[in-house]
Amino acid sequence: MEETPGKLTREERLAAKLRENLHRRKAQARAVSSRQQSEDSESGRLSKSSPES
Repeated sequence: MEETPGKLTREERLAAKLRENLHRRKAQARAVSSRQQSEDSESGRLSKSSPES
């Protein structure tokens, strides 16, 4: 079963989209984490404080 060069199967297209989505979500998570860390270090507090009961 030969395919035309440059033409991807449905599974290959879906796999590529999943990889792109994963990379994008990881980048977003790193940006959020970095932003939180910089805010925490600027304010001089810990990243998470224990809830008071």
